[in-house]
Amino acid sequence: MNYREAYGFHASNGILFNHEGPTRGETFVTRKITRAVAAIRLGLQETLFLGNLDAKRDWGHARDFVEGMWRIVQQPEPGDYVLATGETHTVREFVEKAFDQIGIKIEWKGAGVDEAGIDAASGRDLVKIDPRYFRPTEVDLLLGDPSKARSKLGWQHTVSFDQLVAEMVAADLKTVANERSRVTNAPD
Repeated sequence: MNYREAYGFHASNGILFNHEGPTRGETFVTRKITRAVAAIRLGLQETLFLGNLDAKRDWGHARDFVEGMWRIVQQPEPGDYVLATGETHTVREFVEKAFDQIGIKIEWKGAGVDEAGIDAASGRDLVKIDPRYFRPTEVDLLLGDPSKARSKLGWQHTVSFDQLVAEMVAADLKTVANERSRVTNAPD
């Protein structure tokens, strides 16, 4: 913004809220969840360990955000835009939706660090809380207002939260299965 005003640069800013997808880094909570769900489904992992299940995030698909960035750079006048879905979902919801993709209904029992996500059919603990994953500077709510991007760029997200989770789980089922076959087929 300073360079735009001081030097007349045609420079725009995009403030992009959490943009997710199958290629998101494995250390981000969304991929941690979808990879763990895939590994649990394939019998390679027993439990998913998480921190704050109640953190709310504005998660959208990276594909939508790329289109938004393209629209930003097409504008005749530079500007500042927020790309976001304008809706929030908790980590807990993400977990539930991810397990739904493999036919497991998660029920929650306990509270705080003793809370656990249980397979409703088998009673098996699949999700546990690990205090190491609590962030000391956790932001409880991240929510973007994409109204300017919608009105000036004609942009809005097209991939729903449910579609995003489904795509990520499906991709990780393939990825984890492929990694497993590489390990089991490795020469001695």
